[in-house]
Amino acid sequence: MTIDELHEARRAADEPLFADLAGDARISFEFFPPKTEKMEATLWDSVKMLEPLGPRFISVTYGAGGSTRERTHATVRRIVQETSVKAAAHLTCVDASKGEIEEVISDYWDAGVRHIVALRGDPPRQGDTFEPFQAHPDGYASAAELVEGIKAFKPFEVSVAAYPEVHPEAETAQSDLDNLKRKLDAGANRAITQFFFSADNFFRFRDDVAAAGIDAEIVPGILPVSNVATTKRIAGMCGASIPPWMDRLFDGLDALPAARQLISATVAAELCRKLYAGGVRDFHFYTLNRAELSYAICHLLGIRPDGGMPEGANQ
Repeated sequence: MTIDELHEARRAADEPLFADLAGDARISFEFFPPKTEKMEATLWDSVKMLEPLGPRFISVTYGAGGSTRERTHATVRRIVQETSVKAAAHLTCVDASKGEIEEVISDYWDAGVRHIVALRGDPPRQGDTFEPFQAHPDGYASAAELVEGIKAFKPFEVSVAAYPEVHPEAETAQSDLDNLKRKLDAGANRAITQFFFSADNFFRFRDDVAAAGIDAEIVPGILPVSNVATTKRIAGMCGASIPPWMDRLFDGLDALPAARQLISATVAAELCRKLYAGGVRDFHFYTLNRAELSYAICHLLGIRPDGGMPEGANQ
């Protein structure tokens, strides 16, 4: 820990946690393409609420099905056309040939998209489990190959995924790090982590990444939890652990959505504050297409609309 980080950690312990933060964090947000008109209205209300905070980009997830791909493309295109925010389109290798992926990439480029989140992707789910991944005979076999293909086609900015608690399919933590390095060596600009709930897990991962000779930007992914059961299901598929205290914290709040939101924002904001004290200045929020929680956390971090600083904050 550096002297500045030590000072910041002491400040976080001695003063009100969020008093006069400088607002110097950079943020980004993830959405998924809406399936209904009502969901679309909710998404765009959320985008418009978060846009004034000046995010680096807004990413939109992508599925293996044709209709999902079309919704992703439509959502990304609308972000480009109707907002001032850069759009990042997710792209996976699942069930697609290199030619089909090149066509999607070309469509994104023509729509004004210059940032892709490149993922291997998961095959269609059977209940709560996934079938083993199988590459398309004429497709890419890994995210690293996909990154290389994207970079060879057009000069996109590319983000990839990282796993602080190890990808569930990885044989070892080292093999997971090796895979991350392959993706970055293939040309990716940064890695965005899967969500986690312990700052120490991220710091350990950051140290491991540095020890592996990786110097690329590693952005922590933050998931404000409002439904523990849903989060457990997602976490089980991506290797994230749910601490026992989280179950106890949300126990008895099923019929109290406002109380759940308050607790959710508190838990996620505390995690972000610990990360901030450890030198983190970039945060990626998994919004689940709702803006309020992410907006509240950003506000606590000192981020104001249009880049304004909170009065009295350290400059």
